[in-house]
Amino acid sequence: MELVLRIDWSEMDLFGHVNNVAFMKYVQASRVNYWEAVGITALHQTTNIGPMLASTACQFKKPLFYPGTAAIQARVSFIKNTSFGIHHQIFDNEGNLAAEADDVMVLFDFNKNEKAPFPAHIRQVIEQLEGKQF
Repeated sequence: MELVLRIDWSEMDLFGHVNNVAFMKYVQASRVNYWEAVGITALHQTTNIGPMLASTACQFKKPLFYPGTAAIQARVSFIKNTSFGIHHQIFDNEGNLAAEADDVMVLFDFNKNEKAPFPAHIRQVIEQLEGKQF
């Protein structure tokens, strides 16, 4: 799944390139976009069961600059009993890889304050979108 974002001038740092914090904002936007597309956001709105970010990491490959865009491609890397991962690749205007990031989320029941099993119906949506089984 791809999300294209406009690079904003305010995301530049003293050195003239996009600050590392902005890269993490791009990853967050990509993560939330994926959740919305597969029904995780709706699950949270209706049941109060939703994702909680357990970890995130980013490897920077190439700087991004204003003006321009960042194209973030996201795919689920794994689904376990209560957790799942999303791998993100961030590309510049010319299609060059600028960064790669990995998120691990735990599905959490905010009513009970405990982890929740990953729903079969959302797994099916993800498998159809990704074209593979987890």
